[in-house]
Order: sequence, then structure tokens, then C-alpha cells
Amino acid sequence: MTLASSLTQSESWKTLERHYGEIKDQHMLDWFATDPNRFEDFHLSAAGLSLDFSKNRATRDTLHYLLQLANERELPAQINAMFEGEAINRSENRPALHTALRNFSDRQIMVDGSDIMPEIRDTVHRMEEFCWKIRRNQWRGYNNAPFTDVVSIGIGGSFLGPKLASSALKPYWDSGLNVHYLANIDGTHITEILKRLNPATTLFIIQSKSFGTQETLKNALACRQWFLSNGGCEEYLAKHFTAVSSNVEKAVEFGIAEENIFPMWDWVGGRYSLWSAIGLPLALAIGIDNFRDMLRGAHQMDEHFRTAPLAQNMPVIMALLGVWYVNFFGVNSHAILPYDHYLRSLPAHLQQLDMESNGKSVTLDGRRVDYHTGPVIWGGVGTNGQHAFHQLLHQGTHFSPCDFIMPMCSHNPIDNFHAMLVSNCLSQSQALLQGKTEQQAIDELIADGKSEAEAMVLARQKVITGNRPSNTLYFPKAKPQTVGALIALYEHKVAAQGMIWGVNSFDQWGVELGKKLGNKVLEALESDRIPDAFDGSTNGLIRAFHAMQSKL
Repeated sequence: MTLASSLTQSESWKTLERHYGEIKDQHMLDWFATDPNRFEDFHLSAAGLSLDFSKNRATRDTLHYLLQLANERELPAQINAMFEGEAINRSENRPALHTALRNFSDRQIMVDGSDIMPEIRDTVHRMEEFCWKIRRNQWRGYNNAPFTDVVSIGIGGSFLGPKLASSALKPYWDSGLNVHYLANIDGTHITEILKRLNPATTLFIIQSKSFGTQETLKNALACRQWFLSNGGCEEYLAKHFTAVSSNVEKAVEFGIAEENIFPMWDWVGGRYSLWSAIGLPLALAIGIDNFRDMLRGAHQMDEHFRTAPLAQNMPVIMALLGVWYVNFFGVNSHAILPYDHYLRSLPAHLQQLDMESNGKSVTLDGRRVDYHTGPVIWGGVGTNGQHAFHQLLHQGTHFSPCDFIMPMCSHNPIDNFHAMLVSNCLSQSQALLQGKTEQQAIDELIADGKSEAEAMVLARQKVITGNRPSNTLYFPKAKPQTVGALIALYEHKVAAQGMIWGVNSFDQWGVELGKKLGNKVLEALESDRIPDAFDGSTNGLIRAFHAMQSKL
């Protein structure tokens, strides 16, 4: 499939540039004043989620022109190519088929001439048997005591996605198991986890496609040694260690029984792997039925993304609005603001999903882009952020579009807590929209007892320009299906933006470079030799490490 010619030279791009010049100084409040149906017309629902995108600096014409851009970039064909298993990850010559992991339809999905669905279903069945044994105490530790704790050892997508889902679905933890996530190669992290655990009742899940990821393998070896030094022995390793990996040989060499090694596939990238056996710790906590419900929610969003017309397609509309801000308003960041304690890990997961996928500067055909791609993703939970970084959102010199994410019902209703939480969410998006004029500030100050002279001086400090865009995503409650749909929504938003920008959203060569250089730096830190190829700063920091280590 051939993309249209250079993005910035396309007719739809030039139309959007002209349109931006026409509306860039217009205020959204004026559009609401003249259009009583704006909320209803700028609103979508899909897979149990509702999206209010009426508080965006976009008119009906804007959406029309953005949809023209999407069609010019052959977005429907590109979406279809992803679902059909074409090798859209061109730099690695692989499909991107995370959607197959939650495919509840009867469709075959072919890779290299073979239907991959039977192997996927078999893996879920193996996960079910595994979870049943652990949760029903049929599989116990070496002293015959049931497991009390599960430690998932991974990093990147093997860590962030499962950790998010585990936090989001904490109300559904029903096994009595405590699930811990170990990722950072930091002695403090592993120490703080292990000191609370009993080796006789702890199960470890090592999550690494290669079984050689530096951080994961180092942590796994440290946990293995901790186990052996605290009552365990080598013959008991298979009772306490399992793996999700494509390198069966290395996992067996580690001491894991082959029947307890779950597969990973090249056609699933790490940041999309939650839906595979990487989600095993989550399934242990919430049960395989709830895990399947999460897959079903994601599948519902997949079908919506695959089949809905672009103008009614929630991930596509969110993607196009993001392109509008990044490429025409010059926005370089996007805030994720969940108003739900259980969703507090969502910004961190979406940082990896978006920034690792679309943090690219070369197109699929190898040309340097002449436009900006993925923004910086950041954010925080609930009203905490209002007393921290929302100040910048309201009065900073750069505006950052926001996604407010809000369950309308709480898992833990106490008094009027949830109404207060919702009121804060809605009022923040309202404040970003309407702001406060200088005259309003003067009137407020005088009403508070300030003299007119004092009010004139202070008023400018209180001016809030408003006209700052936001989406509001809302749903009844964060249930497994809802959480699945929510994560899939953002996966597809990011993919659609990558398709429009013409970049490969499914590789991460910048990550690979850091890994290779890290190995060389480690060699220098562990020896007295500093390679000549290092720069002066790196050499100086290595010498500082040696000097400070020698004084301990």
C-alpha cells in the first residue's frame, strides 16, 4: 500500500493550515453560545465509554478537514491492514496483532500462512488451568503451604500494562494473593519487595521474550538467589518460578519446568502484551473470567475501531484532534487526568504506549519528517493534580490539551465523596474552557473588599485566558470490560496517529540504542578501563563513580 505524497504538501494539509489561520483566535465559548447542540454533536459512545469532545478548539469544518486528511492518508485501508495481519511493522517485517489476543469473533487471523487463533486460545486455556491450580491451592509451595504472594518480574510493557490493569481492577481481586511488580534495576526496589515476603509462599513470574532483558534477568537471578538462601533449594525452583518467554531453553536452564513456560510472539510488541500471558499476574488476582471480560471490552473497542465510519470512530476522532494540536497549534504535550484512584497508573502506561510508539522522526519510507509527531504524555490522578500542576494548565504560557477520565459511580461510595470528585473533574474542564477575564477579576477583588486601585494591580495576576481544550471520557464504573475498552481506545488512537504521520508505531530503535550503550558503560563501571570512544562527560561520570565507590 502506498501512502499519499509528502504529508505537508498534501491538499488536505494546506486546507487545514488555512483553516487554522481563520479560527486560531476564536474562543470556544462563542461556539457554545451560538450552537446549542454542540455537546450532542461533539459526542461519541463506544464499547461502554462515552466521549465529550465539545471542549476542543475545533468546529464542524475542522472535523471535516481532518477527516479529509485521514482519508487522503488512506487511514481505513491502513486500519484494515493492521487487523488482517499485514507486516505493518516494516522495520522488523512483522505484523502488529495484539488485537488477535482478544479476538472473540470467528475470524481466522493468518500469519505466515497459518491461523494463529488456535494457539492463542490454547494459551488462554493454559492460563485458566494455571490460575485454577494456584487460586484453589492445588499448586502449593515447597512446604505445602498455599501461595500468598506473586512477584511479576519484567520491565516496559511487561510491567506497565499489567500494573495498570491490576491497579484499575483492584476491586476484583478475590484470590487472597498479593501481587507485586518488580521492574527497576535498583537494589532498593527489590529489597523493599522481598523483605515483606516468605519464600515458602511466594510465586515468581519472569516476563521476558528473550529471557535476557538486562533488568529483568538481573532481578530474576537476585530473586532466585534470595529463594535459595532462605530455605529453598534447586529442586523446588520449578514450584516457585514460572516464565512468559519465547526462549524456552534459557528458561529451563534457569530452573523453570517447561510446562510452566507460557509463549510470547514476535507479532506482539511489549507495550501491547498485557492481553497475552503477560497478564498472568492480573489473571491470578482477579480470576480468568474477569480477565476474559477485560479482553472482551478491548475486543468491543477493536470492532468499533475496525468498522465504524471515521466520523463516528472514537479512536480516530481523538487521534485527529491530537494531530490538529501538535501540527497546527504547535502543542508539544498532552495531559492524562484520571479522576479515579484505581486508574492512577494510567498516565505512566500511556507514556510508554504513546511516546515509544510515535516518538519518531523518520517515516516508513525512510524520509526525515518535516512536521512534529508524538507529544510528551504526562499527568496525574484526581484532585491531587489540581493542587500541583493544574496551575500550569490554567495560566502557563503553553497550553496542553487534557483528557479527563471519570467513572460516574464509585466502587467505594462514602457519603458524598464521589459527587465531590465528579464536581472537581467537571469544574476543572469548565475552568479550562471559560477562564476569567480581567474585568471579572477586578469585580471579584472589589467585592472582597479591595480598593479599586488595589484591584487594578492584582487583577492581571488572576486573569485566566481559558479557551484551553479538553476531552472528557466517562463511563458508569471501572469494570473489567470498561478497563479493557479504555486501554484499547488509546492503543488505537496512537496507531491511527502513527498512520497519519507515516511513522512506524510498532518499533523502538531508540530504546535498543540505550540498551547497547548501557552494556558498554557497565563494563567500564565494573573495571578500571574507560574506553576511548566515550565522550568527556561520560568518562568524567565513570571516574566519579569509581572515586565514590572506593570511599565506601
